[in-house]
Amino acid sequence: MAIKAADVSKLRKMTGAGMMDCKKALTETDGDFDAAVEIIRKKGQAMANKRADRETTEGSSRAKVSADGKKGAVLILKCETDFVGKNESFVALADSILETALNSDVTSKEAILDLEMNGAAVKDVITEQIGVIGEKIEIEDYAVISAEKVIPYIHPGSQLSVIVGFNQADFEEQAGKDVAMQVAAMAPVGVDKESVPADIVETELRIGREKAKEEGKPEAMLDKIAQGRLGKFFKESTLLEQAFVKDNKKSIKQYLNETSAGLTVTEFKRFSLS
Repeated sequence: MAIKAADVSKLRKMTGAGMMDCKKALTETDGDFDAAVEIIRKKGQAMANKRADRETTEGSSRAKVSADGKKGAVLILKCETDFVGKNESFVALADSILETALNSDVTSKEAILDLEMNGAAVKDVITEQIGVIGEKIEIEDYAVISAEKVIPYIHPGSQLSVIVGFNQADFEEQAGKDVAMQVAAMAPVGVDKESVPADIVETELRIGREKAKEEGKPEAMLDKIAQGRLGKFFKESTLLEQAFVKDNKKSIKQYLNETSAGLTVTEFKRFSLS
């Protein structure tokens, strides 16, 4: 049967596959759309199997919040080349997967794969796109947080994204954006010293002791010196104690309290491709 251009265009919109691939699939199936979609998916699976051992070093890092502003998520979708990672359709795919995840109750990247998106499981949509793009695609990481208000930030170029949760909903949004950009620029290891993982604290203390010993400090003073250096580490590396990049005379904690009494950060996530 003759395949109409409108049908080819319709299948292309459904799958994202090239015009010639869509026409070929429709021709093979005598115009059966479901069967044609299956052919395109099988092509994607074959390509996925072929490229399974390839490294994905490029991609897109995205952030999004729910309509009520109380839930936010970040996701990294990876591919093989910078060219694909910056492509509008690839970024749109990352956004669609992130929105699907955000609108669900999943909390892990593995669980996202079984969610339904555009009438198919996310894992099948990814497989289709592998066939279309010709590169390995995978969800590298995903995280979600809930708070009274969540502010997102995506750095230009989509290589870095941030979400920050706050304990109040009604405050000047620019302050939230400033803090999200602070997280992006300064890469804090925690909200405050209490939230810094124990292994990081132990490592900093060990380094502090070793450095003090190398400097010839008395053995009895090593622990005290290490504690002092740990305090400096907390000031430089925890969000609330860091100097505000827009005004280094005040800390983020002070800036937030000036914005709204008692305002603070409850949690943040920062995803970077570099």
